[in-house]
Amino acid sequence: MTTETSAGRGRRVLGEMRATDLAVYRAIAASPTPTLDRTLRRLSHAADRSRLWFAIAGVLAVVPGRSRRGAVLGVVSIGVASAAANLVAKRVTVRVRPDRGAAAVPIGRHVRMPMSTSFPSGHAASAFAFAAAVGGEMPWLSLPLHVVATAVAYSRVHTGVHYPGDTLAGATIGAASAATATYVMNRLWPSPS
Repeated sequence: MTTETSAGRGRRVLGEMRATDLAVYRAIAASPTPTLDRTLRRLSHAADRSRLWFAIAGVLAVVPGRSRRGAVLGVVSIGVASAAANLVAKRVTVRVRPDRGAAAVPIGRHVRMPMSTSFPSGHAASAFAFAAAVGGEMPWLSLPLHVVATAVAYSRVHTGVHYPGDTLAGATIGAASAATATYVMNRLWPSPS
């Protein structure tokens, strides 16, 4: 009778999670979606360097009060999420980018393959940080922003530059970053009642 150690069980679970992640990645790559390909490629590109979120923040910042506060909070949250994902998590957990060729990701979906490691997705972290922060300040914007954030995260898998697990981890980092930034900002700049 063999007794499996916690470390052995943990390795087995991680192996199964990686296998599932790869299977989902390959299933997405194999799904013919010519109508979506161009749109998702453009969305993925629009979110490079958080340009999409900064543009939305710029529109929000024009209106004083809660809207301006939401814009500032969204941008601060992006900064926290970017640092957490790109400066900490990517260096601690090194994961090689997916092999688009082996998975047969259609060329029409391709965006530039980033040089950084794959885990976690910085795009997803920034997207969910912005959506959660701004949505918390202006609840009527929460659903639309989260829908766009989800589309951005999915676009990274669809274009072949991330595994699904990378984007889930990025989304979690983004939500946690928004909560942290909101907590600190509420101490420094209390929300108007």
